[in-house]
Amino acid sequence: MTNFFDNQNLLEILWKWKKHLIIVGILAVIISAFFSSSIFIKPKFKSTARIYPSNNVYRFSDESKSEQLLEVINSQDIKLRVIDAFNLSEVYQISKDEPRYLTYMLAEFNDNVKFRKTEYETVEIQVLDTDPERACAMCDSIISFYDQKVRSMHSIKYLELVTIAKKDLGRINSEIDSVSLIVNDLRKSYQILDYESQAKEITRGMVKVLSEQKKNTAGGKELQQWMQNLSEKGGDFDFLQNQLKHLYNQRDSVKRLYDASLSNAQKKIIYGQRVQDPVPADKKSYPVRWLIVLLSVFSALFVASLVILLLENPKTT
Repeated sequence: MTNFFDNQNLLEILWKWKKHLIIVGILAVIISAFFSSSIFIKPKFKSTARIYPSNNVYRFSDESKSEQLLEVINSQDIKLRVIDAFNLSEVYQISKDEPRYLTYMLAEFNDNVKFRKTEYETVEIQVLDTDPERACAMCDSIISFYDQKVRSMHSIKYLELVTIAKKDLGRINSEIDSVSLIVNDLRKSYQILDYESQAKEITRGMVKVLSEQKKNTAGGKELQQWMQNLSEKGGDFDFLQNQLKHLYNQRDSVKRLYDASLSNAQKKIIYGQRVQDPVPADKKSYPVRWLIVLLSVFSALFVASLVILLLENPKTT
């Protein structure tokens, strides 16, 4: 018994039963080849595409653009859109009345559709399906649905900015109207048009009037009234003028933000640059029959060898 599992004993036993092992191996080849045929396993065809994130993708986190692309394209709503678009419940033969329909459907979808980031920062999409044309169309639709998804996310983000900018524009315009009313009232009531230039001219005029001793003339009295108006309301007028300039500049900046955000919200651009377009496969990718046959033969011979050793065990004790 101690030498039962020696290499020499094993080889002698297996050689003794070589005809049986050969028959088992041939039968395993025939049976596995038969059961791995299209009669029992529908062949599936693979369609592959690669896309690269474009530079106009809005950054929502610190992830790389490829990681963000992978996160979005792997989202459940894109998967559900593909499932509905191609009526995959019938393809995968999963009834919509099934209580766990969504769980089973997504599990089957994930078995047949794969996403991965390549070493060159592109994202690869692989679709397996019994129909090569459908596999290609699914691959193409996933890219389109990704573009629509990102476009929707960007639109929501930019429309938020549009709403905020619109409110700010309303507030600034209201302030401009209020300040403008006060400025216009000062212009009418105190004849102040431009504080700095008027102050210079009135000062120059007063110097001339005083030097020529024309203070009590009509012109001199008018200059004195202007001088009094400037001294009383000139500072307020100048402050309000500067405030108006600041509000106009602020309005221009917000208006540029409003226009840019509205433009970005309405853009229909491509967010996934296609590096490799999907094409219908002309050769099946699943099942790999030679691998199934090889594993089946190995398993059959292994089991047969164990049975032979068990049968030979009483004879060696």
